[in-house]
Formats: sequence, structure tokens, C-alpha cells
Amino acid sequence: MANRGSVAIVGGSIGGLTTGLLLRRAGFAVTIYERNPSEFSGRGGGIVLQPEMLRWFKEVSDQNPGQLSTRSRFLRYLGSDNEIVFEEPVEWRFSSWSTLYRALLKDFGTDQYLLGHNVRGVQQSDKSVTLEFDKGTVATADFAVFADGITSTGRQVIAPEAQPEYSGYIGWRGTVPEQEFTDESLALIGDSLGYCFVKDGHICMYPIPGPQGEIDPGHRLMNYVYYQNVAEGEALEAIMTDIEGYRGPVSVPQGRVQERFITAMKEHAAETLAPAAAELVTKTAEPYIQVIYDVRVPRMCEGRIAILGDAGFIGRPHAAAGSAKAADDAWALFETFESNTASDIPEILAVWEKERLTVGNNLVDRVSMMGRRAQFQHDWDPTELELRFGLKGGVLEPAY
Repeated sequence: MANRGSVAIVGGSIGGLTTGLLLRRAGFAVTIYERNPSEFSGRGGGIVLQPEMLRWFKEVSDQNPGQLSTRSRFLRYLGSDNEIVFEEPVEWRFSSWSTLYRALLKDFGTDQYLLGHNVRGVQQSDKSVTLEFDKGTVATADFAVFADGITSTGRQVIAPEAQPEYSGYIGWRGTVPEQEFTDESLALIGDSLGYCFVKDGHICMYPIPGPQGEIDPGHRLMNYVYYQNVAEGEALEAIMTDIEGYRGPVSVPQGRVQERFITAMKEHAAETLAPAAAELVTKTAEPYIQVIYDVRVPRMCEGRIAILGDAGFIGRPHAAAGSAKAADDAWALFETFESNTASDIPEILAVWEKERLTVGNNLVDRVSMMGRRAQFQHDWDPTELELRFGLKGGVLEPAY
């Protein structure tokens, strides 16, 4: 493999690891800098394995994606009394954040995966990029890719005008071991991508691997996102303020949500959701909150610096496309370098950026539409493919 130079990747999560693996495959010397002082653990939130996310495991990795994921057999909508109001055979694969992270880190290795490196400054010249870390050290590479998520330092550097736009609702998230459910509830939600709609919100539910990656029925977790409308202003500020008075800009983590809001949310779920969905919510030991908003960026590169995944565009979770977008950004970057070997790095990044801006804007347009129809217009139609999961448009059945 040719030595094409060096790249510094900021952010060691799923997007950063996928980018690192692919750019190393393209011939670059890759170093990943992660601000966290230790490897991630205990993050059990669900991830839908879209084709873009599965591509690394299908085309390159020796790891079997079937051992990293659960699957559903149906798309199922529940009414207020647990009646099935819509059902269609549709197969999806689901993983958890921690399961996918461990798999990608296993493929990348830890030699060039450096923890405890928080970027506080970025400088670039005609030939290189220099990262300054808060511990006083620096690192220089031929170019840098920021895959550092929602609060991206890279976005602040190259697109500081990009600001979040609040959707009008939040997402409660959590998981529950499936052995804690009644047989009736498990029969309805254990084998499906499930939905339940009510007048002021909706819930999306599916099974994911257990805490240690267990995928066999009986050992999995049931995962959900429960969307509730919250007015911007005083109400939003209150619910996003944790038990110690800190206002979370993006989320309120497990164990830090004020108990009064958890109690009110569970009571409301028990009163309005289908009993199976309500059981999932009310049995959650430590639910957490994600504020739902959109971010659009006018650019994704500047000179030798690029941003991808949630460091660039952020779309609401309705298409389950966040991880897929990060993976697709990474694959597109790999393919652009592979097909433009004679060009210099800024030119290649500019070519890559043009298509990614289109993909990002199209995704935000689509998930914004999905959110309006689900939360406010109340005209969600389960038969419409545009309302299905997928990065670039709804699909009836993903190819695995």
C-alpha cells in the first residue's frame, strides 16, 4: 500500500473509527485523537445498522455483522389498547453503540488510537495542519478530519455560523432487559420495529444487543426513543437542567435527569401509550434526554481540514441515519481519494465536499418533514416509504 501521507482524525467514536479504517486502507498513516481519557464503555443506546454502516463489515472486516446485531421481522404499529393497527414483514438489523464501537476499535487497534487528547486549537499552512491539545502538546499531519460529534471543535473552526435549530420536542431514551417484560408485551415488541403514536408525541422501539453484546432472545435489551413536545423557553430550559443545576446543551445523561421530570414522563406514558410501549418506558431504571434539533453547515472543508458525521450536518433521529451518514461520509472520502490520486489534498476535499453537502441537506430536509408529520401535523402514514428508515430515502427492505 502506498504511503500517501498522514492524517489526524479528531474524535474516536464510530464515525472517527470508520474514517480511520478507510483512510488507512487508502494508504495514509492515521492517528485518531479522542478527548475521552478512557475507552468508551456502557453506552447501550440503539443503532440501526443501515447498509452504509454495514459496508465495512461486509466488504473488509473479518467480523460477522450477524454476531454484532439483533434483527426484527416486522414493522408494527400499536394502538392505545395494544391492538396492531398496522403490520408489515420488514427485516432490520440493530446494534448498540457500545457493540459497534468495540467492533470497529478491534479492527483499528489501539496503537494509533490516542486517548485524553482534547483539541483546543487548530492551525494550518499550505502543507499541513497542526493540532494543539489542552495538555500542552501538539501534533502535525498533512490534513485533519474532525469526526468529533455534535459539539464539534472542527465545526466551530470552519463553519462557526452553523447553529442548532430546535425542533420543538425532545427524545427520552432508555433500555430495559427483555426478561423484565410480560409475555404479552414481548410478543408485541420483541420481534419488531415498533411504533405507537399519541396526540403529543410518539415512540419508536426495537431490540438491541445486551450489555456485553448478547444477541440471543432472552438476553437482549429493548431500546426506545420516546418523543415529547416541549415548548422552547422556560419549559425546555427546566427539563434540560440536571440534578446539579447544569443545563445540558445536547442531552441530560443517565442518572442526572431530575426525578420530577422522570415521574411525570412515566405517568404520561402509562396514561397515553399502548400498554406494551408504556411498560418499556416505565420499567426504565435511568432514562435520559436528548434535545432534538437540526444543524446545517455551509461547508465541510476548508483547506486541509474537513468535518464529517455529526460534526457536519445533524439531522433528527427519525430516519435512524446518524451513524449511516458518518459511515457514508467516510466511504465517500475514501472513494474520492482513490479516484483522484494525482490531485492535492485540498482539491480532493473540495470534490468530496460538494456531494456531501447535497446529502446532508437532503437528509435534514427529510427528517424535518418526518418530525413535523409525527409530532405536529399528525398525518404520518406507515405505508409511505419516505417515512421509513434510511439515509437517502425510505426503503422497504435493506440489503444485507
